[in-house]
Amino acid sequence: MNPASSSASDPRRTVLVVDDFDDTRLLLRTWFERRGFRVIEAENGVQAIDQAETESPDLIIMDVQMPQLDGLSATRRIRNVKQLGSVPIVAVSAYGADQFRELALAAGCNEYVSTPFEPSTLEGIVRALIH
Repeated sequence: MNPASSSASDPRRTVLVVDDFDDTRLLLRTWFERRGFRVIEAENGVQAIDQAETESPDLIIMDVQMPQLDGLSATRRIRNVKQLGSVPIVAVSAYGADQFRELALAAGCNEYVSTPFEPSTLEGIVRALIH
């Protein structure tokens, strides 16, 4: 666990959920909180970078297409922040084509998930990325 991500009063792992749709953030927040995570949120790539730098999350779930700054551009910027370089980032998008997966991985994402996805798929990815 990244010691910078949690205070002494809250030792849970922190996940940053980035999506421009309130319902999607709520769904992911609920899913992660039920598994014991502390959840922080951002509505766009600009907020994602700010939250990531401030909170040093253990995992980032990044929507690909958002206003102001898309998820792939935000991922590239996050990867350039020294303390965030190794934070796992999972790109989430309705675009299921292999081309989008390749773009996400090239931008610095560790994994790509097409929506809709099975909860077991996300569970497996989360377990693989944060031990």
